[in-house]
Amino acid sequence: MPTAEVPAGYRPGHIAGNPARLTPQQRELVGIAAALGRERFAPRAAAHDRDATFPFDNYADLRAAGLLGICVPREHGGLGADFATYVMVAAEIGRHCGATALSYNMHVCSTMWAGFIADTLDMTPAQRDEHERFRAEHFRRIVQDGKVYSQPFSEGGAAAAGKAPWGTLARPEVRDGEPGYVVDGRKIFASLAGAADFYGVLCTVDRPSATLRDSLYLAVPADAPGVSVTGDWDPLGMRGTVSRTLLLEQVWVPASARLMPEGLYFQAASRFPHMFATLSPTYMGIAQAAYDFTVQYLRAEVPGMPPVRRRMYPTKQIAVAEMRVKLEQTRALFLANALDAGVDPDKDTRMRIYAAHYTIMENAQALAALAIRTCGGQSMLRSLPLERLYRDSRCGSLMLPWTAELCLDRLGRECLYESGERDEEIE
Repeated sequence: MPTAEVPAGYRPGHIAGNPARLTPQQRELVGIAAALGRERFAPRAAAHDRDATFPFDNYADLRAAGLLGICVPREHGGLGADFATYVMVAAEIGRHCGATALSYNMHVCSTMWAGFIADTLDMTPAQRDEHERFRAEHFRRIVQDGKVYSQPFSEGGAAAAGKAPWGTLARPEVRDGEPGYVVDGRKIFASLAGAADFYGVLCTVDRPSATLRDSLYLAVPADAPGVSVTGDWDPLGMRGTVSRTLLLEQVWVPASARLMPEGLYFQAASRFPHMFATLSPTYMGIAQAAYDFTVQYLRAEVPGMPPVRRRMYPTKQIAVAEMRVKLEQTRALFLANALDAGVDPDKDTRMRIYAAHYTIMENAQALAALAIRTCGGQSMLRSLPLERLYRDSRCGSLMLPWTAELCLDRLGRECLYESGERDEEIE
């Protein structure tokens, strides 16, 4: 007699939907991230979340897999991945550990700003030559020495939203014949605080009447005199990022600490706005994870749970259908935004960035909330990942530089106004 066929369990889909549409490199790197996520990151996530500890073990795995250099150019020994490839990998990591994906973004951003984004900018030949020499050392540290960079951004004011110069100041100063800068400032919500080897600090050159154009991007060694980390870290979600406060007090660094020439960060921020949407891939991954868990739970396929199926109830089926629709809407915008990324986008593309970023952040939270409601009381147990996904998902819309409110504000204004248009004041 023929053997009865055993039904296959739920097989989570690819983070990009149809992997056949990806490049060989994209399929390979997403596959590496998926294996690390399933086998290493997901089993550790609960402990890092519970204790608010940094996932050094996950970074050791990223280092061993070569993923610290994912966006380091090939000529500098990295993998040379483009923007679209990176965000897919980041989303896959976020599917298994949101905190790891979010802090990993801060590291990779440093390499993208100094790498393929800098390559698109206007520089003098002298600036280009100097930048090539400086970034070679930064990339060498990452690729050969396995060093981790971060990108402390927030200061609690308008600077992180792009509305004012950075309050952290860099005063030019020559020491022992070597030009450099003395840095003074304070960065809050500094992901990888106490974990990074170098802090990619965004600051302002200390000169009279300095503006946003006087921006500076410096890699400050974590062990430099005057660098310290302070404060507690006990937030609602994203606890494993350990985003404590970074203090910089009379910290001297050489000119070679520049990740970009003076003033070039302002040009990059103006011409490559997709870089401000690199937080959202983490939340794409969380949205996918919330859906995956719900399906596995209703099919009684969650490890360690009793084999009690709940999928036969129409209310559960409708809820999962709604979740899948919202997930695919989110994925479509996520992928379109990834493929749109490039220098000097037109106005319509910029508006799509805002719409995609807003949608991913808000839909991740909506999906996690619907998952909690659909799975019921047991989903709130800390022994299961859904309550962590729910808490992590709530953090996305709050994060500068593009909170949900800022996305709506910018999108609404750009929908209704063309460049240079003004209205008469209404009394």
